[in-house]
Amino acid sequence: MYIEQLQDKKTSLLTYLPIPLCFFAFMIFNYISTKDIDTDAVIKNIIETVGVNTAFVLLVGPLSVMCIGLLFWVKYVHQQSLRSLTTSRKKVDWNRIFFSFFLWAAFLIGTILIAYYYNPENYIYNFKPVPFFIFLFLAIILIPLQTSFEEYFFRGYLMQGIGLATKSRWFPFVFSSLAFGLMHIGNPEVGKMGYIILIYYVGTGFFLGILTLMDEGLELALGFHAANNLVGALLLTSDWSAFQTHSVLKDVAAPSAGFDVLLPVFIIFPILLFIFSKKYKWNDWQQKLFGKLKDPQPLIP
Repeated sequence: MYIEQLQDKKTSLLTYLPIPLCFFAFMIFNYISTKDIDTDAVIKNIIETVGVNTAFVLLVGPLSVMCIGLLFWVKYVHQQSLRSLTTSRKKVDWNRIFFSFFLWAAFLIGTILIAYYYNPENYIYNFKPVPFFIFLFLAIILIPLQTSFEEYFFRGYLMQGIGLATKSRWFPFVFSSLAFGLMHIGNPEVGKMGYIILIYYVGTGFFLGILTLMDEGLELALGFHAANNLVGALLLTSDWSAFQTHSVLKDVAAPSAGFDVLLPVFIIFPILLFIFSKKYKWNDWQQKLFGKLKDPQPLIP
């Protein structure tokens, strides 16, 4: 299965550790160096200096490059196929990626339109054709690479590597989910809304971890994450979010964290899990999420 298939690969600590150590060291350094800095003001200063689209490239570009670097490392240093980092199936299931993408994209578009309809005073029309279509081109290229890096690193590289080291599923599941959530602690949203917003980030990490382990691959997580960031960046921005873009709408309401932080984690995500579980006939939840690793099984169709 997804984690078990790594057991027949020759993995050395000397080749495995550099990627996680460098990434977490970078994240810790970034958090410490910006702890007493108003990151919102820094982002605004960068935007005023180089413009919205260039600032977006500077923000998202490094993770996009890291995605290419991680895939290169896995393929040529670990001698592991990119298919085995992505899925336990014989080939990557693009139908799963697109289903997850369009399901979550439709939900996001619908909720944004409903929010705009009932509270139009909280939004301003921000659409400017030339800057928007330049941003659209950049976003379609960079955002899927950025979200794919996070999925390949947290739900792929970390989950498979830690699972192989601990011979368990629960520990890499919990560790990667918490690490994913805490990675966002330096986001401007945390400074504006408080640490309660981490419930959403950590909850999203657990949701994506469940998708990966229950479905035995990254396809659903890759589609969901790409839709979440791409649709959000194209349709809605604000002056206090990490992504400040040439979107269609701008949220001008005062930032606050309340029920809207808890709603996705405790209501929407469970509904999505129910939909995915019925569509893909998931079973044996206890073993897949918390059981020990079994001997590698044949690839599933």
